[in-house]
Amino acid sequence: MRRRTVWILLACIAAVEILSFFFMLTGKTDGSQDTVLVNKALQSVQRDWAAIESHEDQTGLDYVVLDLEGTVLFKTRPGLRESLNEAVMYRDTILDIQADGTVVGKLILYNDSVQAFRAWKQGIMLILAAAVCVQYAVCAGYLVYVDRIVIKPFHRLEGFAERVAGGDLDVPLEMDRQNLFGPFTESFDIMRSELKRARQAEARANGEKKELVAKLSHDIRTPVASIKAVAEVGAALTDNERVREDHMRIIRKADQIDALITDLFTATLEELQQLPVTPQDIESGEIGDLLRNADYLQRAKIPPVPACILYADRLRLQQVFDNIFNNSYKYADTEIEVMVYREEGCLAVSIEDYGGGVSEGEVPFLKEKFRRGGQAEHVEGAGLGLYISDHFMREMKGGLDVRNGAHGLRVTVLIGQSGKGF
Repeated sequence: MRRRTVWILLACIAAVEILSFFFMLTGKTDGSQDTVLVNKALQSVQRDWAAIESHEDQTGLDYVVLDLEGTVLFKTRPGLRESLNEAVMYRDTILDIQADGTVVGKLILYNDSVQAFRAWKQGIMLILAAAVCVQYAVCAGYLVYVDRIVIKPFHRLEGFAERVAGGDLDVPLEMDRQNLFGPFTESFDIMRSELKRARQAEARANGEKKELVAKLSHDIRTPVASIKAVAEVGAALTDNERVREDHMRIIRKADQIDALITDLFTATLEELQQLPVTPQDIESGEIGDLLRNADYLQRAKIPPVPACILYADRLRLQQVFDNIFNNSYKYADTEIEVMVYREEGCLAVSIEDYGGGVSEGEVPFLKEKFRRGGQAEHVEGAGLGLYISDHFMREMKGGLDVRNGAHGLRVTVLIGQSGKGF
């Protein structure tokens, strides 16, 4: 509906412009004057010639009366041309004034058709200029409308797709049903929710697998340790070399089983290595934008960022900040304090909520896979955010420090400066 209105308005403006051009090109100066009035003016002047100073105009025309020497004897109003040369130049009507059959002066009838045409042409030009200005204003307004309704939503959609491709499924896509991408963005956000649900189901399955592996490791290691202990005792007590060798073989096999159980336990952590991290030099000014992107609920005041060159992967660093803010939203749901400062060889970004933190005994385990604080028992989550963030920061030659702050859990992202990884 809005597009149709714009096109109708532009068509009307174009019609006005075409008509203005047409009138301006076809308009002509009409230099003719009313012959009856001209003759009446001449006769009245000739009749009053003897007392021309008391002559009164009865025609409504503008004219000047000159004697043969060019002296002005009468004029209907000030500002009229008083020279015969000027009268010829502007195509004024010049008539001889006769008295007793003798030419005694000149009557110059003012011709204002040129000025009238010029004024008419200026009016047409003003209308044309106004139409052009309105046209530009409509086009500019429509461009702003297109930028707000189409281009900006498309860029948001592009950034959202990049985050989803990078594995970030926590930040929702803002939807505006008033723009052309409204239903499309809604479908994308539904896809994100479904992917997140599938990822959480996968995380739960992995957690169950880890729990199963841990239980099996414990259950298998206990009898294996008993077998190994009995074999060690047997090897120590026997004097028979062959029997001792059999006991040593049992001990070696027990050690082999223990190593295989360890490999099985650690194999569940290997899939994280498949996520690529490609750090490069970036300006520290980009950190403010990454923080604002992550704080989509606007719970934090982003401070100025010291100027330096950092060594980081923008996408992964964005995911780190997204994970930290998302954890704060879910588990604390408070305002967030952000501090940015330099440390030796790195830039530190400290993010602290006001949720009271976690117990000191849980702090060392928060960066482990599938580990969550005690306050997260009834909150949806997989326990992967800080684990993944820590992995990304280590791959970027930086670090992630998690501890209880003055008001709540404080997570400090340590970003190495270019050439100064630690």
